[in-house]
Amino acid sequence: MSIKEDAYDVIVVGSGGGLVGAYVAASRGLRTLVVEKTDRVGGTVAYSGAGLWFPGSAPLSRAGLGDDVEEARSYLRAVVDDPSREALQDAYLAAGRRLIDELEQNTWFRSFVHGPVPDYYASSPGSSPTGHTVFPPPLDVADLGARRALVRDSLPTERFGFDEGPLLSGGRALIGRALSAFLETGHGELRLNTALESLVVEDGRVVGIEAVSEGERVRIRATRGVLLAAGGFERDRELREEHQSPLTGEWSDGAPANTGDALRAGIAVGADTDLLDEAWFVPGLVHPDGLPVFHTGTRGGFWVNGAGERFVNETSPYDQAGHEIFRRHRTTGVRHIPCHWVFDQRQLDRDGIGFPPAAPPVAEWLASGALKKADSLEELARLIDVPFDALDRTAKEFNGYAASGVDERFHRGETPWDRMFHHIVPFPADPRQNFPAKPSPEWPNPLLLPVDTAPFYAATIVPSDIGTKGGLRIDTHARVLRPDGRAIDGLYATGNTAAAMSGRVYPGAGTPIGSSLAFGYLAVLDMAGATD
Repeated sequence: MSIKEDAYDVIVVGSGGGLVGAYVAASRGLRTLVVEKTDRVGGTVAYSGAGLWFPGSAPLSRAGLGDDVEEARSYLRAVVDDPSREALQDAYLAAGRRLIDELEQNTWFRSFVHGPVPDYYASSPGSSPTGHTVFPPPLDVADLGARRALVRDSLPTERFGFDEGPLLSGGRALIGRALSAFLETGHGELRLNTALESLVVEDGRVVGIEAVSEGERVRIRATRGVLLAAGGFERDRELREEHQSPLTGEWSDGAPANTGDALRAGIAVGADTDLLDEAWFVPGLVHPDGLPVFHTGTRGGFWVNGAGERFVNETSPYDQAGHEIFRRHRTTGVRHIPCHWVFDQRQLDRDGIGFPPAAPPVAEWLASGALKKADSLEELARLIDVPFDALDRTAKEFNGYAASGVDERFHRGETPWDRMFHHIVPFPADPRQNFPAKPSPEWPNPLLLPVDTAPFYAATIVPSDIGTKGGLRIDTHARVLRPDGRAIDGLYATGNTAAAMSGRVYPGAGTPIGSSLAFGYLAVLDMAGATD
């Protein structure tokens, strides 16, 4: 097969968070190419809420929260607890606020807004009950015009045909804005259906990529550098089994094309790696189609392992709950994959189940086996294969906590994050609407409804993720490093292609996408020669 050659200043591999970095490059007059493996842009970012954990940024100041960078730095130091990542943390904190300032000068990005999402480690120094997370505003589909067809749909739309209506929110809004801003610089080009195969190296420097584009092999040169922003390896069975057994990737909520191509390309040219055994874990609620969906904020009922016992605060931040399922399954000798969410008719009537929330009689859930129903806890125990005596003890203990309002074992409902879920009801179709309050005043803790009203139900929870978080090791300019710490000239990485600056923890809402944007920004500044 003949090879066609092209040349640009900057090549960005991947069109999720890397699309913002591509805009930053193109806005500086650098001829920039974005290559995307699939037929739509957005990757896992398009599935997300597009939160950006950016302490000290302008939206926080506009919300009256002031300059909170030093508190956030203390918080990061405490929760990550890894001196080797402190320089990356400092680079991240400096880049986030600068990037927001720059983006808000573009009419497509407009003004980001603060969303009050508490930091995930409430007891750590510097933790904020209102958080440091900012979001892009929703985007009218009409404003995008024909470009709307290029933006990946949300996960509920892809899985369940959910109608997003006339607005794009969250990740779709961020991607739609970034795509338009990028293309309208006059210096940006997008190639869909273009899969990275390898990096081109000359005299020790990465000078481009080889890819297959629409069935044609191409070699594309980059005079300033290549930024790998192609997500993680969450959908690659071989890599997941090697580093994260027994997980295989089929339960991931990451974009389907995230199979580690950029990771393998970096390793092939001598890159070091880190955290390959890690992911942005989340609990996954198995739906009637047999696959899980990211689940957070359990308001009623409790989870049990194979021994019929509770093992976690079911409303704890999703990464912590997901990690606990995975960790306990591997270390305790008790089955936690799957575990079961046990609740009763009262909770089902109040909250429904799944996404979009299904209300009674939830016939599809029952017919598929995703939901088990029984007239007694003893019968339910048989259906989910746990000891009845243990399940009965667990329910009685939990019901006692419901009566007092205090979860003495796992303290459910005591942190700002937990309390955020007291009044959440099914997500509104129009994201501009507020969530209406729907408390349960007859119980002292709305997150602890007793499980005592037949019939009883059990749903299945498995460890899912929103991407792997291990990848190529980078420095404070997002340059990819060799095992000896030297940078590979011309090669940069960000997002889930790079090992996370937050190590094995998830500090707050928007850390993954915030990292993708911040280190993509730092990479472009380095390529452009403007790192001060």
